[in-house]
Amino acid sequence: MNTLDSIKSAVNAGQFSKAIELATNAITTEREKALNKELLYILAVAYRLNKQFNLALQTAGQLLASDPEHSRTYQEKGHIHKACDQDQEAAVAYYQATKLNPALLASWRELETLYSRMGNFPAKDIACRQISYLSSLPKPILGARDLMYEGELHKAEQVCRRFLQSTPHHAEAMLLLAEIGIQLKVYGEAEFLLESCLELYPNHQAAGMEYLKLLTKMGKFKQAKILTEKLLDAQPQSSHLITAKANAMVGLGEVKYALPLYRQLLQKEMNQPGLHLLLGHALKANGDLTGAIEAYKQAYQYKPEFGDAFWSLANTKTYRFTESEMTQMGQQVERGDVSADDKIHLHFALGKGFEDGHSYDEAFSHYDAGNTLKQQQIKYNPAAFERQVKEQQKHCDHVLFEKNDKVGDSSADPIFIVGLPRAGSTLLEQILASHSQVDGTMELHNILGLASRLQGKSNQYPGILRQLDKSYFSRFGEQFLKDTQVYRNGAPLFIDKMPNNFLHIGLIKLILPNAKVIDARRHPMACCFSGFKQLFGDGQEFTYGLENIGRYYRAYVEMMAHWDNVLPGFVLRVQHEDVIDDLEGQVRRLLDFCGLPFEQNCVDFHQTKRTIKTPSSEQVRQPIYRTGMVQWKNFEAHLQPLQEVLGSK
Repeated sequence: MNTLDSIKSAVNAGQFSKAIELATNAITTEREKALNKELLYILAVAYRLNKQFNLALQTAGQLLASDPEHSRTYQEKGHIHKACDQDQEAAVAYYQATKLNPALLASWRELETLYSRMGNFPAKDIACRQISYLSSLPKPILGARDLMYEGELHKAEQVCRRFLQSTPHHAEAMLLLAEIGIQLKVYGEAEFLLESCLELYPNHQAAGMEYLKLLTKMGKFKQAKILTEKLLDAQPQSSHLITAKANAMVGLGEVKYALPLYRQLLQKEMNQPGLHLLLGHALKANGDLTGAIEAYKQAYQYKPEFGDAFWSLANTKTYRFTESEMTQMGQQVERGDVSADDKIHLHFALGKGFEDGHSYDEAFSHYDAGNTLKQQQIKYNPAAFERQVKEQQKHCDHVLFEKNDKVGDSSADPIFIVGLPRAGSTLLEQILASHSQVDGTMELHNILGLASRLQGKSNQYPGILRQLDKSYFSRFGEQFLKDTQVYRNGAPLFIDKMPNNFLHIGLIKLILPNAKVIDARRHPMACCFSGFKQLFGDGQEFTYGLENIGRYYRAYVEMMAHWDNVLPGFVLRVQHEDVIDDLEGQVRRLLDFCGLPFEQNCVDFHQTKRTIKTPSSEQVRQPIYRTGMVQWKNFEAHLQPLQEVLGSK
């Protein structure tokens, strides 16, 4: 029997002092982080059962300091406070536990009792509904849902699939398997499961909402809007569905129709910080920065620890925090009961605030703290992306393109702008979208979605490109044009500004051989540090660490060199610094590459009014500025890990 099992046996036998001694000794010698967490958790339990409540709380706090999202430790804190007759503290701890893991039935049952005792009957009703739902689930599905929330995705998937083999088409099992698939980024399978679930159970509200979230994540805003309208027929007053419809409309660029929906919901109830945030995003995308700032401020006024509201202010790139706002953020980020997500947003916002005040050491400490917390959440592995690059180089060679020359759809409509985020791609998009013959759209997910479909569960992509019948490529190209039509406004050409498409330039060439591809390139230190201090809404996991982002940039340069070799002339590289130094010359170069006549509007790009949803939206509404070229030098003393990876000076 190993030490951990011995400690558990001692607890089960009521030998709490022995368990405490064994656990304490094991923690001092154990270096494996995951096991240390388990030992700390059991030690907290043993202290509580031994009625050493202060030591139990101290131990729980020690564990939460290293893992702020350890849901069962919050549940244990609830048990400790309950044992001390501290109802308010117990309720807070149990609530934190259920926020992190909504499948913790024990915490919900305790909350029901506590809320009833405290007279908080609306909260009690929520707890009752969740207890009823969780209690109705088959035990394997409840167990799998618990595993999913604890991050054990592959174990949860195995349990779920076994259950579905014996009980096919079980609604909750299909929903759960789809949720697991979304977390594993197997979006195609998740989409199929949710679509099938709704066909079998059209009134399944949870499946409908999960499908809406997935469609939005995949950038399928047209389908999301259609689905919301269908679901609203059955629930016309649902604020969740009305919000989802407004979100889909913003995604489609129909911002002026979405704004009244957000405002109508806020008229009914102003204390909705999340809705104020969404309104702010829509206003910002529409160019109303003053309105957006006011909405973001409303959001944090209703929820003082709302990190996303503060970060959204910082993310306008032009807002400057007041001294009182900096103080408020500093106080909130130090609170023990603030969620990891809020702390991440607050750290990035504080970083921006201190940077604006030229306090660069303090700024870096907050950027670094935010990145560290984010990396703990996402656990990005740089080696996985490097393997993807090697696979593209291996399979997308001269032979592949010689055998499949011009087999895709012949349309020359799309202009793809690729590269790393924060490399100047939004500026290039704004320049081109200012031309009378070009529609600016947004970062479209269609190429990434096709690559994901080809990948499947057995990692077939890009190797499968060698095996496909040539007819597939033209059909894929035709489907891309059909699916992206909804984002266009009638111009002959349109832009897809998804930066991550640089990995899939081979796929683009096969399905749309006459498309144009522009690589937005920026000085490596400036580009990487700008990514490091940017908190992205979704994706771009490689940016949360100096070494990670440096390795990604290096792999990106290697990937682009490969495309230059096997597809000479297919990609135009545009250096951001060259655009700043010679705007008109680079505008003419861009337009020549795209086969477009020169138009002065492209030089006067900042006067073009259009919906922009990227972090650079306000910057490209201003004339060219040079300050971003050297901002990284203010932090050079902290950037040695990045410089070493890049080999930069």
